[in-house]
Amino acid sequence: MSIALPEVRGEVKFNAPLKDTTWFKVGGAADVLFKPADEDDLAHFLKNLSTDIPVTILGIASNVIVRDGGIKGVVIRLGNAFKKITVDGDVITAGAAAVDLQVARAAEQQSLTGLEFLCGIPGSIGGGLFMNAGAYGREFKDAVIDARMMQRNGTIKTLSNSELGFSYRHSDTPDGAIFLSTRLQGQHGDATAISTKMAEIQNSRQSSQPIRSYTGGSTFANPEGQKAWQLIDAAGCRGLKIGGAEVSNQHCNFLINTGNANAHDLETLGETVRSRVAKHSGVTLRWEIKRIGLKENEA
Repeated sequence: MSIALPEVRGEVKFNAPLKDTTWFKVGGAADVLFKPADEDDLAHFLKNLSTDIPVTILGIASNVIVRDGGIKGVVIRLGNAFKKITVDGDVITAGAAAVDLQVARAAEQQSLTGLEFLCGIPGSIGGGLFMNAGAYGREFKDAVIDARMMQRNGTIKTLSNSELGFSYRHSDTPDGAIFLSTRLQGQHGDATAISTKMAEIQNSRQSSQPIRSYTGGSTFANPEGQKAWQLIDAAGCRGLKIGGAEVSNQHCNFLINTGNANAHDLETLGETVRSRVAKHSGVTLRWEIKRIGLKENEA
């Protein structure tokens, strides 16, 4: 695919492999991978990029399966200029590329409570905003004051918590918008209690989730009033394998690349789980892992 690009100060790569940038270690290449130098560089790029060229934003890819056929158009990844974390009183401003754990630690250092849950989410702030990520009893909607985003035409808009339309694992993010930063509300608390809670969350993750495997976050959203892992277990899917993909024995709402899986294996396994759960319990599980790009036979 031939793509005419604006001149930029950031990094541009053509036919850029994405496999090693994703937590699942699968996926094809991006036609173009662009890492903007800063907000101005990103705005210039978007304003001058043909609207016919599709744009995909990719964070740290902890909750994404990139399909084997790769991603057409431009993939944008935000770098160091978008990782800044600042604290003003009880409000934390975090760039979209900041890692959730680092934001939680910044709050901990200032004895701010209410953001401990972020250390239990394996992702970045932008992805968390997009899907209203949550863990251990709290979600982004419980902490976000507002968020800045860049629209497809390069203009910047700030949306309040209510305007973001948060619901379970969902936000009303406008099509084509790229999160730049957010303001999070903390509360002054006891430093020891905050550190203890964060340690408990991290210990719980280590003991209950396959965090040292090639995996992502939870594969399926919990149906209302039910736990996805329990439905998957009851349907006999714990340890189920297709190719190099496996349903984790440790936590069966996690898919694992055992070392030689491709995206097709993982997605096929996920759909097999959904089918078996629907047949066993009548519940249709909703993917929480985002699947993007083209299948190999579509490329």
